[in-house]
Amino acid sequence: MKQMEKTNFYIFTGGPGAGKTALLHELGRRGFRCVREGARDIIRRQMATGGDALPWQDTLKYSKAMLDQAITDYKNALALTENYVFFDRGIPDVLGYAKLTGLEPWDDLIEAVANFRYNKNIFVLPPWEDIYHTDDERKQTFDVAIKTFDW
Repeated sequence: MKQMEKTNFYIFTGGPGAGKTALLHELGRRGFRCVREGARDIIRRQMATGGDALPWQDTLKYSKAMLDQAITDYKNALALTENYVFFDRGIPDVLGYAKLTGLEPWDDLIEAVANFRYNKNIFVLPPWEDIYHTDDERKQTFDVAIKTFDW
């Protein structure tokens, strides 16, 4: 696979519930191209179909689904524009999630991180307890959000 580096692709990352989605929604409202995080869509689809690719059931299967979605999002964004594109998480986040949850990074993940490159500058949002909340799709405690950020 040939390495692609898109210096106009920027990742917003950090622990869950830090305000990434709200910030990217505002950037989108102001006319910037934004790519939403695929994790919630994966969880919704799995819950609707009785699937087990969920973070609380089969973490490896869930992680692989996140990687597939992140690669698809990256490839789809290639056709969007030559201007800035902002991602609510990216392929490197899947590697971080795998390590955080104790999974051994698999070959396809390592290859994707090496070959689908974003701008080297990233936006990392710290945990923000005042806005943090759980729901049917986000079951992590605030302590897990802190650990995700610290990783």
